[in-house]
Amino acid sequence: MQFLPLFFMGAPGDESAGIINLVFLGAIFLVFYLFIIRPQSKRQKEIQQMVSEMKKGDKVVTSSGIIGILDKIEENEVLVDVDSGTKIRMLKSAITDVNPNKKDK
Repeated sequence: MQFLPLFFMGAPGDESAGIINLVFLGAIFLVFYLFIIRPQSKRQKEIQQMVSEMKKGDKVVTSSGIIGILDKIEENEVLVDVDSGTKIRMLKSAITDVNPNKKDK
């Protein structure tokens, strides 16, 4: 990593090189924020809203890929019916998608 300090130094006798490098770093951070951080936080808020509004009978998808229908909702846990008579108890935080309008086939 010997090249990093040389990159920030710029040409000898050029006082504007430090400012240009700071603007460059700021632009990289702005692009990173706009394309990665902001969309991810927006998606996370949507998921939290869907989980807080879910009700019995909604179809859910968990972070491990299990698809089922909500049978019982408690404070931090849910009971998901994954097959006829097979129910799994899991945390609400494991739910990644709620699809109330999708019909079970």
